[in-house]
Amino acid sequence: MAEISAKDVKALRDSTGAGMMDCKKALTDAGGDVEQAVDLLRERGLSKAGKRAGRETSEGAIGVSTEGGFGVVIELGCETDFVAKNDQFQTLVQDVADAIREGGGAADAEAALKAKVGTSTVDEHIKTAVGRLGENIQLKRVAAITVDGLVGSYVHGGGKLGVIVGLASGNPDDVKETAKDIAMHVAAADPTPLAVDRDGLDPGVVEKEQTILRNQALESGKPEKIVENIVKGRLNKFFAEHTLVEQPFVKDTDKKVADVLSEAGGASVSGFVRFRLGEIAE
Repeated sequence: MAEISAKDVKALRDSTGAGMMDCKKALTDAGGDVEQAVDLLRERGLSKAGKRAGRETSEGAIGVSTEGGFGVVIELGCETDFVAKNDQFQTLVQDVADAIREGGGAADAEAALKAKVGTSTVDEHIKTAVGRLGENIQLKRVAAITVDGLVGSYVHGGGKLGVIVGLASGNPDDVKETAKDIAMHVAAADPTPLAVDRDGLDPGVVEKEQTILRNQALESGKPEKIVENIVKGRLNKFFAEHTLVEQPFVKDTDKKVADVLSEAGGASVSGFVRFRLGEIAE
């Protein structure tokens, strides 16, 4: 058997655009013959997929997959809204999300491509879809939540927006509707929550807001001795507007999200992930 070097694999990848593992397998099957390996990639539809790899994937869909206290959210990109709405693409999004969840999640999109879909990998499954749908398709990002309780989810607009929320609870079956409602709240809330509570806010975000508020107060001519009190009051308002548990609940604005959690037996939010289609490119 011919020895397949990393250099040979990279050269084949550069010339065809196919994935590294696909190139290595093609070279192995071809006994190291590069021309034959190229033909094999073309026969398998992988070289064709590679030629589309440079095309922009500004459309696509967000997908979620949850089971018990574990959930995954993904963004799968394609080139056009027409394909994004296609039933085959929507099925692909769900297949990929389910496969990544069943595989135990992944640290990033690259690792997630190795998850299994039947006898193939997510990467191979996507490449097959590229040949079938005729567009570049890319797994852009993944995230997961694990909680001793239940992960709820919500997808809006055919995949334009997706949310997963972890609810810590000793009675997961009793918080199913609450978990879904909180996920829906995260999707709909304006402003979008930045953290579960005040302790979870990025210190850098808080410091920047303090600076802005202080400068606003000083520029308005307020005496410096009362500026700190003004900043403190306005910062409290910022916290209330941007932390999940302090926001008015979207389905009943007379309640805060914390009240809804209290009514659900004292469940607590361990974390949430909100993916909006295309936001990583903005």
